[in-house]
Amino acid sequence: MDRTEALRTAWAGVSAAFSALGRVFICLDENFRVIHASGSLDRWLGEGAAASAKGRAVEELLGRDILGPSSTLRQALLAGERREGHRAFLKRTTGESHLVSVTAAPFPHESDEGVCDPRVHYILVLRPAEEDPAASAAPTAFSGLVARSRSMSEIFRLVENLRDSDATILLTGESGTGKEVVARAIHERSPRRSGRFVAVNCGALPADLLESELFGHVRGAFTGAVKDRIGRFELAASGTLFLDEIGDLPLPLQVKLLRVLQERTFERVGESVSRHSDARIIAATNVDLVTEVGAGRFREDLYYRLRVVPIVIPPLRERHEDIEPLASALLARVASRHGRILRLSPDALRSMLAYSWPGNVRELENALEFAVAVSKRETLLPEDLPPDVLSASRTKRARPVGRSESSERDRLRDVLAAHQWRREDAARALGISRTTLWRRLREAGLNP
Repeated sequence: MDRTEALRTAWAGVSAAFSALGRVFICLDENFRVIHASGSLDRWLGEGAAASAKGRAVEELLGRDILGPSSTLRQALLAGERREGHRAFLKRTTGESHLVSVTAAPFPHESDEGVCDPRVHYILVLRPAEEDPAASAAPTAFSGLVARSRSMSEIFRLVENLRDSDATILLTGESGTGKEVVARAIHERSPRRSGRFVAVNCGALPADLLESELFGHVRGAFTGAVKDRIGRFELAASGTLFLDEIGDLPLPLQVKLLRVLQERTFERVGESVSRHSDARIIAATNVDLVTEVGAGRFREDLYYRLRVVPIVIPPLRERHEDIEPLASALLARVASRHGRILRLSPDALRSMLAYSWPGNVRELENALEFAVAVSKRETLLPEDLPPDVLSASRTKRARPVGRSESSERDRLRDVLAAHQWRREDAARALGISRTTLWRRLREAGLNP
């Protein structure tokens, strides 16, 4: 038997073994392209999926969020590290998505005695997330979003459940929580994903310009209107129109928007011809629209027309466990733009966990931009973080021990909460052994 036939036989055996366990086995080359995918992938994605995966970049299969060039998982593999429990949505040919747990590791050739394909540099094992107990505490990568918290996981699942829906959606949440990113995720997983995603900030323009921006105008409609112009409703035909800061929409335009939602028609400024609207509406706001309705600044009928499917995105301070995976993902993204591979030190992570992040995810990304700009090392230290973040950490550490909870107890509780109380991961983040962590927990009065 020649080497080629021997490799083919070996792959067939490995594939059969993983298929029997309900797993998908994938091999990647040094450029993260698929060399081999086990036949069990066909059962998940449809007939021929395993064969068609060969030669493709792995992010085409699992998405850029989990294995794209700037993803944390790819950076870990490049650094020679093994990772377990990362979660991703694998799209089926039917349009449905399946939540899977991903184990990834570099593939060593030192002791394989020449029996393995020398092209293989990395291996992946996929299994249904519900069969992986560790996956419930692992971060999920989802259309540009990364989260570990239950609240965000529920939002991810809701977006998946909306994949066949055209319903109008109202996103609410503080500034910087990622409302537009969620809106894009909804669009990308909807029947309108082949159409455009068009965004308009309703608070960025005066009323007269905003009306033209939304509905378009005809030549001569007002001074400076030298030619016809189509509006965002027409640009978003067969796609999605994202109306950000909808709470800032002037009352006269609220009436016109209500008509579009009710009758699916509108007129360009300066024109009496009605045009059909085929855009799906997703609106977002960081203000309390119920309060605005009570104050007479927002129409109640429009509020209920927009609030067909309400999605509330919690602030970062209420989903503390998302800080670490978000920081890691954002750091990988920021560092890749500078051609660098960076990581957070345990002390830097502790400083970030001690901060309340009033600017939410946007502030977190800005803080990492700052750290990457000022640091010349491969590992970011606390002193690389912005002064606001660092001072909050120092203030928290300086609290008197005589209070009801010591600073050490709070620090341990923060790190444990960020890792779903998994001691092994918390110890790694703190830069200590599990034994040392157990001892510190006992000394702090926390049940180890």
